[in-house]
Amino acid sequence: MPDEIRRSMWGCAMEAEGTELDTVSSAAPAEHPPRRLSRIFQELANHAADKVTVGEIRQALGDRSFATLLVFFSCLNLLPFPPGSTLVLGPPLVLIALQMVLGNRTVWLPRFVLSKAIGADKFRHMSAKLIPRLVWIEQFIKPRYWPFARNHADRAIGIVALILAIAVTLPIPLGNWFPAFSCALIGLALSERDGVLLGIGVFCGLLSLFVIAAVVGAASVLAGFVVA
Repeated sequence: MPDEIRRSMWGCAMEAEGTELDTVSSAAPAEHPPRRLSRIFQELANHAADKVTVGEIRQALGDRSFATLLVFFSCLNLLPFPPGSTLVLGPPLVLIALQMVLGNRTVWLPRFVLSKAIGADKFRHMSAKLIPRLVWIEQFIKPRYWPFARNHADRAIGIVALILAIAVTLPIPLGNWFPAFSCALIGLALSERDGVLLGIGVFCGLLSLFVIAAVVGAASVLAGFVVA
């Protein structure tokens, strides 16, 4: 083979190798850690122009949709909306938990739920109340003592969340706040893989069910006395 051709082939190989090395060296850096819920809600509140839809919230949550939507709808049920609002805000929580039990990988919500909107001013007012509490809670949340193997938590946690979500939806006076709070804790624990917070959330959930049972039992006894 002539020396000119050999040198030309060697030069092309070196140029190709250099291009490959340049591509590797200029590769995109690793992704940043997922944003905290408080920051996501703050950005949504800051950029809200007229209204904020559930679809926009789901899109902002990205791949953390199960845990974060669980927290979001639980937090909505903690707000002092008029009586009967849990009949509207509770079913999406039930639907999310049910999909976790079924093992779905992504959250599906019906179109009429995705199109539901909150006025920008009301969303900012809601965020002003929720964000400081989320920031305070997020100080104590970190991955620790997680009892589940990878990708095995959703079904087990979904069963607990489903029971609490049904309790939230039931039209029991003052009976939805405690299970909604417990469900929010469980969602936060799932988001960060925090086994300690998960234990606290499950304990609060059991306690909330006991309180609901006590309230329903007392109401039944009182109704019996009134009828008698």
